[in-house]
Amino acid sequence: MSSKAAHKIGIVWFRQDLRLSDNPALKAAIAECEQVVPVFIDDPTDGTISSIGEASRAWLHHALASLAQSLEEHDNELLIRQGDPLTELEALLADTAATAVYWNRAYDPATKTRDSAIKSVLSESVQVISCNGLLLVEPWHLAKGDGSPYRVFTPFWRRLLAMLSEQDLKPLAAPRKGTLERRAKVTAKLAIADLGLLPERDWGESMMSYWAPGEKAAAKQLSRFLKQQVTDYDEQRDIPSVEGTSRLSPSLHTGEISARQVMFAIQSTGADITEKGTGIEAYAREIGWREFATHLIYHFPDTVSEPLDSRFSRFPWAPDNKTTRDKLQRWQRGMTGVPIVDAGMRELYATGWMHNRVRMVVASYLVKNLLIPWQRGEAWFRHTLVDADVASNVMGWQWAAGSGADAAPFFRIFNPVLQGEKFDKAGEYVRHWVPELDSVPNRFIHKPWELPKSDQPADYPSPLVDLKASREEALAAFSTIKLPQQQ
Repeated sequence: MSSKAAHKIGIVWFRQDLRLSDNPALKAAIAECEQVVPVFIDDPTDGTISSIGEASRAWLHHALASLAQSLEEHDNELLIRQGDPLTELEALLADTAATAVYWNRAYDPATKTRDSAIKSVLSESVQVISCNGLLLVEPWHLAKGDGSPYRVFTPFWRRLLAMLSEQDLKPLAAPRKGTLERRAKVTAKLAIADLGLLPERDWGESMMSYWAPGEKAAAKQLSRFLKQQVTDYDEQRDIPSVEGTSRLSPSLHTGEISARQVMFAIQSTGADITEKGTGIEAYAREIGWREFATHLIYHFPDTVSEPLDSRFSRFPWAPDNKTTRDKLQRWQRGMTGVPIVDAGMRELYATGWMHNRVRMVVASYLVKNLLIPWQRGEAWFRHTLVDADVASNVMGWQWAAGSGADAAPFFRIFNPVLQGEKFDKAGEYVRHWVPELDSVPNRFIHKPWELPKSDQPADYPSPLVDLKASREEALAAFSTIKLPQQQ
């Protein structure tokens, strides 16, 4: 369509794209409609992108408030609805007499199935336009020479870089003043607070004190990171006691900033993102890993809950009994008796985020030292992370378990003591989050059980399991399924 007269009124359904700039669905609606009606629908359907944990919902509350303010600055209003999206969209179409609905695509299986059904129904009476506002390249455009999807990151990344070199990565500009005004009247309205996104207890408020949600804040954070930190990213990203990462994952998860905006900003530094061993290259690869996660969940939808490596469906996990559940709870609370694990789990609960190096350590400990299925850990992360992206979360846990694409072999078991001694040498990270160990000498900060009994902190628990013995038990369990992987 080439003129604004194509549609008098169009609805833009905001989802995982809570921004005005680089928003293809919004851009198309402005170009093709005289008036635009923005709406966010809180869909409680299990498994969809709206079916998120308490931490992400607390973030979402503030992200929606920021988006609403941005729309008000453009003389428009973010409508808030809750319930079945098809029902809500049909009611809004009737209320506004709109003749088109726009949204940016999602790729997780539950949302994809839901969206296809909605598009099929609505297309009988109005035009439905879906766009790519999430990815650098659509999953169906990235394939191996034989047409099959990638299962290993490095060739995927090479192919993605080759495709990006042929594209103009310049993001879409934010709407100009006067292009997003709305005069259509809408009768049924909810306030953001009516969605009940904030936790009843004060945990959400204290957690969000660590963050500044919103499109403008995300843009500032990216600019600050690229100017001040990215040069040392390759080395600093593994040190949990320093702020060496961009901390943009929650904003990417809610779409307050897009992967295209990040990659364009990276390229605009003038640095070569293919030069190995540099901070820029390492950070660009992290954006590539997010794309890879979505690629996997799109092509292998069962991996949301099932292992990609079918051998692991026979893995002899610990029995689901009171002892195992108590161990899981101790892990969740950061009371395992292993300092680096406990520090990570406490950071997670306090801030809704955990340093990436520590995420790998705590995941390895749960799956391989406690023999608790990765799905239990993934569920807890989904509940407590502000950046609980379905694809990235599942990929990370399947990687840790050895059951996913390009995963760490199961027999590669992180030793949490050695990991702590290597990446938290002085114990700064542990002492910050586990103050019971504040007076423990550096030599013992990651293994306080080796202190003389009289010197061990009285208020810190003994280790849940013996690290060496549990490692041997994990390897023995793996040996029972150690047959060639079924492709």
